[in-house]
Amino acid sequence: MKTGLRLKTISIMIPTYNEEGNVELLYAAIIEEFKTNVKNYDYEIVFIDNCSKDKTREKLVELCKKDKKVKVIFNAKNFGQLKSPYYGLLQTTGDCSIMMVADFQDPVEMIHKFIKEWENGYKIVIGIKNKSKENKIFYFLRTCYYKLIKKIASTEQIEHFTGFGLYDKEFINVLRDLNDSMPYLRGIISEIGFDRKEINYEQPRRLHGKSKNDFFSLYDIGMLGVTSYSKVAIRLATLLGFTIAGTSFLIGLIYIVLKLLFWNVFIAGTIPIAIGVFFMGAVQLLFLGLMGEYVLNINIRVMNRPLVVEERRINF
Repeated sequence: MKTGLRLKTISIMIPTYNEEGNVELLYAAIIEEFKTNVKNYDYEIVFIDNCSKDKTREKLVELCKKDKKVKVIFNAKNFGQLKSPYYGLLQTTGDCSIMMVADFQDPVEMIHKFIKEWENGYKIVIGIKNKSKENKIFYFLRTCYYKLIKKIASTEQIEHFTGFGLYDKEFINVLRDLNDSMPYLRGIISEIGFDRKEINYEQPRRLHGKSKNDFFSLYDIGMLGVTSYSKVAIRLATLLGFTIAGTSFLIGLIYIVLKLLFWNVFIAGTIPIAIGVFFMGAVQLLFLGLMGEYVLNINIRVMNRPLVVEERRINF
């Protein structure tokens, strides 16, 4: 008796937070993509909700009732925009997993392009924003950050990559074994070294709702990248300390010589002293803050708290 071949399963993982205007539309768009361009595959759609305050959870429950291939994880609280998506990836069961945001800034039509490259043998296929319809100032600042961290990081860093991409189950299994309580996926992808394909796309504007990113959340992500993959800041503090100490010694020596040679004419005054004190104070505070960021990063990892605490899961 002949048995049918098992269809490969594509997991679509979508983190949500206050996305009541998007989740149903995104679900419909993904289903249409599978019907049109990804016909010979099975699928599961995994939503992980970061304690939304609007009607997102109610709409996700309705989607689960409508389609048993829709799975939902409700977090007990908001665990941040790094931990929750990462944890969601670990809960997928497909032959590969595609992570995308719920606001349509990650184009649904990229799904079949990712799968095509995956079938060509790439374990990781990611989307790179070579253009964006977001605020030009934000895009410029992001570009500056990516250029900076690319120069100072000890491992390769990927510019304009948000996490949108396809990950083979072999890579997902590696992530499960890492046991990283503060994961920085952008760096992990480069560090682990699976074959990777990059596909450029233009990032559209958000469809509904407002961006959840503010200065502090972006700062947290930026500093995590620096403290996880660069020693430059700490070493710069040491080198700058030696430089300032040597310069101060030379300036002090010059002042002493000038005062001895021109005792009645040369007046040192207090302005150089005041400038030196304020300058040294600012440098100390700057590098004390940087050292604090490294210590905080270490502290979070040493405590080894769980990535996410679940309140409830549906259809698993």
